[in-house]
Amino acid sequence: MSGKSARDARREERVRAESEGEGQARRKRLLQIASAAVFMAIVAVAVLIVVTGSKTDGGDTELEDTALVSRELKGIPQNGMVLGDPGAKVTLIEFGDLQCPVCKGFAEEIIPDVIDSKVRSGKAKVDFRNFTIISEESIPAGAAAIAAGKQGRGWSFIELFYRNQGLEASGYVTDAFLTEIAQGAGVHDIAQWNKDRKSAAVVAAVEGTSAEAQRLGFTGTPSFAVEGPGASGVETLGTPGSADQIESAIDSAAG
Repeated sequence: MSGKSARDARREERVRAESEGEGQARRKRLLQIASAAVFMAIVAVAVLIVVTGSKTDGGDTELEDTALVSRELKGIPQNGMVLGDPGAKVTLIEFGDLQCPVCKGFAEEIIPDVIDSKVRSGKAKVDFRNFTIISEESIPAGAAAIAAGKQGRGWSFIELFYRNQGLEASGYVTDAFLTEIAQGAGVHDIAQWNKDRKSAAVVAAVEGTSAEAQRLGFTGTPSFAVEGPGASGVETLGTPGSADQIESAIDSAAG
């Protein structure tokens, strides 16, 4: 099977999985709405109490694509902000802002192909580095991702955040939202995660990679670079237009 055919097959499988997930979600919502309507007809006061109580609950009940993200990353090592075999010869570096809608598009349409073709096979690993250009909200979002990475759930956090991304600089990046993403991503020790994400060292790490992106000449997100035995140090790629371009860069960097 050619690379293009294999990629098309993988994309069709993702679309099918997403469609099934969306269908199940719609059916669940319809059942919830119907049940709520009946219940309201029986006793309105009880409904008000239930709704008020539900707003205080955490959990991942409102998150989208939790299962899909889990399937996409299943079996791939996560170390800090790096996805893939630590011994992979090539490192693909992604500078992104978790609030960036273009980064979200890459996470959903392009990066999965690269993960399937190069990362899962052990040919490359992907190192996500924060480049906070959208607003001040991007800093705590990036810090929360790094804190999740300390528990081996960094990429799960990143991918789930993108799947549930709100309007940039709209105020949606709250402690409650970040906690919900962390729980959905499988962060086990939320107390430690809270401590880590607010630490000076983690916030400094967010600022440090943002400065690194600027030194490399990047002005937007997502921006990519590669390192490997066939590359001359860190080779910048800018913002490639396709998975093919990224995969070709990885092949060249492999030597």
